[in-house]
Amino acid sequence: MIVTVTTNPSLDRAVSLAAPLQHGEVQSALGVREDAGGKGINVARVVAVASRPTLAVLPLDTADPFATALRATAVPVRTVPHDGATRANITIADPDGTTTKLNLPGAEFSEADAAALTAAVVAASEGASWLVLAGSLAPGLPVDYYVTVTEAVRSAWGTAAPRVAVDTSGPALAAVVAAGRPDLIKPNDEELVELAGRDLDASLALPDAVAAIAEELVPAYVGAALVTLGGDGAVLVTPDGAWHGTPPTTRVRSTVGAGDSSLAGYLLAETAGAAPEERLRSGIRYGSAAASLPGTQPPTPNDLSTGDVPVRRLSTNNPTTGGHRD
Repeated sequence: MIVTVTTNPSLDRAVSLAAPLQHGEVQSALGVREDAGGKGINVARVVAVASRPTLAVLPLDTADPFATALRATAVPVRTVPHDGATRANITIADPDGTTTKLNLPGAEFSEADAAALTAAVVAASEGASWLVLAGSLAPGLPVDYYVTVTEAVRSAWGTAAPRVAVDTSGPALAAVVAAGRPDLIKPNDEELVELAGRDLDASLALPDAVAAIAEELVPAYVGAALVTLGGDGAVLVTPDGAWHGTPPTTRVRSTVGAGDSSLAGYLLAETAGAAPEERLRSGIRYGSAAASLPGTQPPTPNDLSTGDVPVRRLSTNNPTTGGHRD
């Protein structure tokens, strides 16, 4: 079972244009797609269509129209009562796959709301293999909320607690890396740079520069790091080494949700017992498949490219013990 948590879900509206977006102009759209979204929900949707057990935990107002879109996903959910409508995120997709996003704020959380959500996550985590804490924190939640949830789950279930994967950014990511000791983080290269507080080494190729920073976190602060690089694939760093994978040729339609699908693909392979190289390949295949689909439509196993995904091992400074953060 892969359990996901989305504190700030969204109704994702994807608008497809016939021509590039023209600022300040009136344009006709080819079409629009609406999906129940939010990073944790996106991960759960991919896991569900792969016919693997999953459960999405999220706040929801019983009168919110978002509930209809959520039911359409057929993803098993555990909702926590919460006042306020789910936010909407708007994505405008150009014909070449370039996307422009407008993310609206979500409903405010009180201390009681936060406590109720934490309790629901603890209960849902019983017997799970992974707990995925994904996306931005809803307004009102403290920056270390993911640390609080991680500690509560581990305290409740001890050695039987699920491993914790985190996909967020900014201060929330910094807080959970500093104090939460997650088993996996999934930043992109820009989020990793922000976390490290310095630029990538320009003298190195992108995958090597990314691995150099991630090695400072693994295993000193996190169990592993899956760093997505868009069209340049992804880098996986574990205590045993680092690998870079190159994606298959993909006609990009929308990059929204591609990172979430990469994380889902990685976890699907990991729970099946795959080696690090195969976990990385799976993550890249799922991310590429998501980018080839409109909106935040979850890729199914049938959508995965059969093209080659070359994976090479990277040279590392200290592949067995990792480095230390500055």
